[in-house]
Amino acid sequence: MSSSPTRGTPPARPRPSSANQLEIATLPGNPDKIASLKDLTDSDLKVVLCDQTVPCGAAAQKALDASKLKLTPVSYEEDVKSALNKVVLKEADAALVYKTDVKAAGDKVEGVEFPESADAINGYPITLLKESKNTEAAKAFIALVQSAEG
Repeated sequence: MSSSPTRGTPPARPRPSSANQLEIATLPGNPDKIASLKDLTDSDLKVVLCDQTVPCGAAAQKALDASKLKLTPVSYEEDVKSALNKVVLKEADAALVYKTDVKAAGDKVEGVEFPESADAINGYPITLLKESKNTEAAKAFIALVQSAEG
């Protein structure tokens, strides 16, 4: 009689594994001197947002709602990479993207933190599936992800 190693064990609750927060990506050197979310409402700036149907767009809308600011972007992009690329290609002055994407872009953009981003943090959960075929490897992977190295 074969049995699953997780039979009879309730599924684990998802736990936070990581999170990502928005940052304003500007042209290198921040030539427009963007220092806050409010600065993006300047009609002379070309600002790009992610579409609200994707996580970075939903987070941007949360931050804007929290700040009670209205922003009219020149475009809504399909994902965070597309939004960031508009700044990299100098097709936009700024974009609301994740800090990790700003960091990954290196010196192609400059990041500006803003306090309202704390109202729109995207968390990413992790859990062991009860149907897991290799419970020990899955547990080791979860431990790695949640470690300092992960």
